[in-house]
Amino acid sequence: VPSRVPPPLHEEWPEAEKAEKLARGAALKWASGVFYRPEKLEGLGHYRRRETQRNNSIQSRLKSTVQSYLEGVGAGLEQLQSAAQEVQGVCQDLGAARWALLDSADHFQGLQQMRKLMEEHVQLASVVQVLPQIFSVHEVFSHIMQLLHGQHLLEAHVELMMLEQLRDDILSQLHLRGLSGAQATVLSYFSGLQDLNESLAKQLWDIVGSSLRLVREDPVLFVTAVRIIEREEKIDDTLLLEATFLPPGRPKGWRQKFFQGPGLAKHLAVLQKDLVSELRVVKDLMVQCVPAHYNILSVCTATYHQALSSHLQEILREDLDKQGLFLLLEWALRVYHSPEMMGHPDLLPEVDVSVLDPLMSSELVDQTEKRYVMKVKASVFEWMQRTLEVEFKEWFREEEPETDHQGFFQSALPAIVMQMLNENIQVASLITDSLQQKIYNMALEELEAFLGRSVEPLTPLSTLPDPGAMAKHHRLGVEICCGAPSAHPGHRRLSSLSGTDTALCSLQPLCLQLPSRKWLSGSQLVGNMCEVIDKYAKDFSHVRKPVFTLLLAESELLVANQYLRALLQRKMVCKSREERGQLCHRLLQDATQLRELFCSLSLEAVFALRELICLKDPALLSLEVLGFITKYPDVSDEHISTLLDIRGDVSKEVRHVVLEMMAQHPQVLPEGYRPIFSTILVPVPELPFCLRRGKCA
Repeated sequence: VPSRVPPPLHEEWPEAEKAEKLARGAALKWASGVFYRPEKLEGLGHYRRRETQRNNSIQSRLKSTVQSYLEGVGAGLEQLQSAAQEVQGVCQDLGAARWALLDSADHFQGLQQMRKLMEEHVQLASVVQVLPQIFSVHEVFSHIMQLLHGQHLLEAHVELMMLEQLRDDILSQLHLRGLSGAQATVLSYFSGLQDLNESLAKQLWDIVGSSLRLVREDPVLFVTAVRIIEREEKIDDTLLLEATFLPPGRPKGWRQKFFQGPGLAKHLAVLQKDLVSELRVVKDLMVQCVPAHYNILSVCTATYHQALSSHLQEILREDLDKQGLFLLLEWALRVYHSPEMMGHPDLLPEVDVSVLDPLMSSELVDQTEKRYVMKVKASVFEWMQRTLEVEFKEWFREEEPETDHQGFFQSALPAIVMQMLNENIQVASLITDSLQQKIYNMALEELEAFLGRSVEPLTPLSTLPDPGAMAKHHRLGVEICCGAPSAHPGHRRLSSLSGTDTALCSLQPLCLQLPSRKWLSGSQLVGNMCEVIDKYAKDFSHVRKPVFTLLLAESELLVANQYLRALLQRKMVCKSREERGQLCHRLLQDATQLRELFCSLSLEAVFALRELICLKDPALLSLEVLGFITKYPDVSDEHISTLLDIRGDVSKEVRHVVLEMMAQHPQVLPEGYRPIFSTILVPVPELPFCLRRGKCA
């Protein structure tokens, strides 16, 4: 077989031929420059030897470089071969481990059963340990009551704390296991704790009320009361910061009650008693001792009245707490005119303070009420913040949320919050209607802020792919709104929006495909949208029906808004009658499919928009548009212009008539109308470019 002749270098490397020509040209140029005279030829041998040495040096370096490169390639190949062998060994080991795990699956099932048995055993063991304490509860009740009667407050409080700890441990275990029905039985069994707490609290406040006397005569009892109050405050702080379950009656807030002005209350009570007593003496005795024209009873009444007014103003200059402000308002506006004081039967009818100036001017009453509202607001904020922290700690556990017997998520937080707000409103109603209204407005503001704070920690969760998790984490704001019968409707709106923000994130990528030629020719776009909404609707079924209906309505409005937004902002101009008919058919199919999903009327806007596009005679557009803007008064000229552009067959004259008709029939949004077009911004058409003294292009 003849040996293969290697191809010429320039066939394998086309650039070599060009390089060789350039090198030869450069060499000839150099030689002609060096040997242009005959005497220069004598040095030809010298130049030849020098170039030969240079070529040898270059070839030597090339060989050295190539050899080094080949050695590196060889080492790399060896490493790759070694790595391939190791990978093969690892694959074999993983396969063996997989089979070993599959063989051990049955053993794992057995271990799972053992774990359940162990948990049950631990629970039963803990129950057995506390049974003696449970059986002795009522005996301890009697002993605590005896200690309280003997004013052995520290000993009584120690045993009371032990019983509360026992009750709270049992309730916490039931709460963690979702056995809410059994909690009522436990609370009934420990119902005596409420009476003991009230009896202890009554003694404490009697001691605090006599603190000025006790600290002078015998401070031991007063110090005992303070120690008990400090114990309860530490228990409150621990439960609010660490516990996942807030026991009934907590927080007690006894330290705050300690500072709620018992001295002021006693001072006002003394004023009430002394004033009635002195005026009774004036009426019954002094009047008979002076001439009638002295009018002594009226003069004394006016003098006392003015002195009391000045005295109340002096008290108000102090930094009173909310309880002190409440007591002062109650005394000046209710007690002063009541039958217990200036309306006392022994003073009537001769004493009549209604003819005098008010004890507190209307301006001073308004200022004091505002101060009281600010104090209550600060207290409400602090209480809500602590309560929310406890709720979130419980809610972000790995376990499923607590549910009722119907399978709905439930939380005691809404009822607790609304009860606290309603109590403050009811307390304010005892003074004046204006104070009640101020507290009511404050309660609404704090409730709205509370809803905002409850949603903030959930904001990072809006990107979660699992809508079930969102249904779980959004239940706080939803349930609080539903538990507020007197709340503003906007609060429900806030809650529903927080529940549908994740659905918006899922729908936006789908709406990017609308409109398009692919969508026009037929696609599963709306079908995919329906699947997304249906999935969220199933996950939100864990909330009760009124809120579920609200969320579904918000989702429906969201779908209609996103659909119309995509259609108007990325408008598609129909090029022919056939394409316009195809667009009308697609709109009809989409709207029908979406309406079947929601079974409501918010999607009628798509049907009405379709009628504008499907109208065969453009000359009738002005009448059709008039009906459209009457039904949807928030639609603008830009929206109608965009719809006319989508038709693709509307002349300038018809467009002018339509827009002129809209200008002649301005619309007013009726009460309760839910805007749908006003939130959709469409591109503003470019103005024609005009030259001075010329016509517009």
